[in-house]
Amino acid sequence: MTATRTPRLGERVTAPFGRRRCEVTRNLASGGYRIFSALDPAGPEPAAGQFYMLAAEAGWGGEGGRPYLARAFSVADAALEEGGVRLDFLVQAVGPGTSRLATLEAGEGLWIHGPLGRPFSPPTEVAGGAAGAILVGGGIGVAPLAIWRRQLLAAGVPARVLLGFRDRANSGGLDLFDCSEVRLASEDGHTGHRGFVTDLLAVLLEGDDTSTAAIYGCGPPAMLEAVRGMCAERGVACELAMEAPMACGFGACFGCAIPLRSGGYMRLCVDGPVVRGDEIETALVAGSGH
Repeated sequence: MTATRTPRLGERVTAPFGRRRCEVTRNLASGGYRIFSALDPAGPEPAAGQFYMLAAEAGWGGEGGRPYLARAFSVADAALEEGGVRLDFLVQAVGPGTSRLATLEAGEGLWIHGPLGRPFSPPTEVAGGAAGAILVGGGIGVAPLAIWRRQLLAAGVPARVLLGFRDRANSGGLDLFDCSEVRLASEDGHTGHRGFVTDLLAVLLEGDDTSTAAIYGCGPPAMLEAVRGMCAERGVACELAMEAPMACGFGACFGCAIPLRSGGYMRLCVDGPVVRGDEIETALVAGSGH
């Protein structure tokens, strides 16, 4: 076992070369989603906001050839355990790849490559003088905010959590947040505030305490664009964990290139997936999920 410590806040953790086999240890229902765990025997503990390329050992690329490529997944939690690092992932079955991952059973093999990408930065690096954090998540995008909240808590940084979902069928992952300080919103009104999670953020932004907090978001592109725009209008710094089609995860295919506000492009797999809101023109990335 090579992992020996938890990474510092904002530290980019380097992935070992090549992919490696892990064993699935559990698969639990979480609302309309699934949380599955795998034990990584040789990799390091990831930083919050990093991701892995995942492919099931069996049932991948069947007669029809799908799923073929590995799928990029943000890590929802990680912990050192006997035999390696336990990695938790939140998945919703929407296509051949995610459907196969959602049905993984304990004892099955999982091929992984990671951790990859740029993680969340500490609040003081996002906004000078920030003493806390506001985490805004939507749908399956709540996953990386769960591990980020835990790491912030371990570092003594207070964090408020705002989570929103479309409806009951498209919600879950609350099991990853072991606290009562989560404010919820749902478009169909089945839980919490009836409306968007950005409605909850707007209330906080109207207060006088957001100048001492950094904002972090992950969710559907429309939600991220709303968060980016709201923060830009008020001069509040934010980081967004974004999604784009990825074939490799290490910058070779350029499938995840997005335009920068300053001109040129960045590859989300190596220069992201976490980006500053003021680095990009829009979070409405063509081809992204949700």
